[in-house]
Amino acid sequence: MNGKSVLEQALKLQPNERFMVVEGLINSLDEPDRTIDAIWADEAERRLNAYRGGRLAGIPMEDIFQEE
Repeated sequence: MNGKSVLEQALKLQPNERFMVVEGLINSLDEPDRTIDAIWADEAERRLNAYRGGRLAGIPMEDIFQEE
């Protein structure tokens, strides 16, 4: 079975069943990568320490979410 035939079969499903297929496919692409997670955790810790040590300034939440 190839991608085209899978798509053709999926399009015959009820909307809620198609949603389930789409959600399952998206989730399968978003598998955790422990290496990347560790890099981001280290970066977050580094930024937090810099902020707490006064080497990094914060940005007020209002400025971040300000609509232009």
